[in-house]
Amino acid sequence: MTAPRVEIDLGKIRQNTRGLTETLRASGIEVTAVTKAVCGMPEVARALLGAGVRRLADARVENIETMRRSGVDAPMALIRSPMRSQADRVVATSDISFNTELDTISALSNAARRARRVHGVVLMVELGDLREGIMPSELESAARETLRFPNIALKGVGANFCCLGSVRPDAQKMAELSHLADAIDASLGMELEIVSGGNSANLEWALSGVATGRINDLRIGEAILLGTDPLHGEPIPGLFTDAVSLIGEVVEAKFKPSRPWGDFSYSGEADLSSSAWVSEKRAILALGRQDTDIEGLSAPPGVRILGASSDHLVVSDARGLLSVGSEVEFGLNYSALMRAMRAPASLKTVIR
Repeated sequence: MTAPRVEIDLGKIRQNTRGLTETLRASGIEVTAVTKAVCGMPEVARALLGAGVRRLADARVENIETMRRSGVDAPMALIRSPMRSQADRVVATSDISFNTELDTISALSNAARRARRVHGVVLMVELGDLREGIMPSELESAARETLRFPNIALKGVGANFCCLGSVRPDAQKMAELSHLADAIDASLGMELEIVSGGNSANLEWALSGVATGRINDLRIGEAILLGTDPLHGEPIPGLFTDAVSLIGEVVEAKFKPSRPWGDFSYSGEADLSSSAWVSEKRAILALGRQDTDIEGLSAPPGVRILGASSDHLVVSDARGLLSVGSEVEFGLNYSALMRAMRAPASLKTVIR
């Protein structure tokens, strides 16, 4: 089989999904499964739905369109703030979008009227991470204005954490979001359907046994796909951390000096960590920075990543087991996974 390739074990993803959805549902929280890291891969979407997820979400309209074209029939949300230029496509493919700008909601309203649809809106509120969000003092006014748009249904409020400002979604932040939801309900005489507390970084809070308040939704991607906690980068007990891997093929395997020699330029990635000039077994893989985030790879035992260029990954082979044509399987973090799935030269395969 050709390489580089991303291998996705659907069975392990289903088990991760089932474990998280059942545990969180017991606390009154539904999982909105995020497919952006796998570019809306329909096979993964169906695995998520088969494991108990009731709503899918993505950050790209293009990924949602891919799932719709493949016959994935489920409620879908666009979680990145929509572009006005894509309003018609958003309304045509997404049941809900997460918004912060009334001008954009107006464009969605016009698109929904043309499509004779009702489009759901979740208003994102800024609670300190300083990515997207309406300031808390302006949220009630924005909600009131949203209710006035034809063909728009105000579905809920949400917040985001640990994406830009590294602000933790702790009990205090979740209580603040719950309070804001209660205030909107009381002021506007309604009951918000969705109060979305955040992403995989919320799991430490959600699984700690604390009262969850009004929070009834989390947008989970990384924890399902990689089995890790973004707050600490640690495995989540009971989840598979190897459901997705990246495979590279060796194109050169030779003994070489451990240090480069000659006049050095500023642009190289020379390995100068060793003070001794010794001969070591090295291998080069047809896998580079065009294919993934090299810093997000985890090498198997006996293999150490020494450096990479756009097309080549250089590793040391302490066990001397690699030869031309050998394959090396790497673990990935979220950044490496997203880059690998976007790389056009990488094959994407599923294990059923």
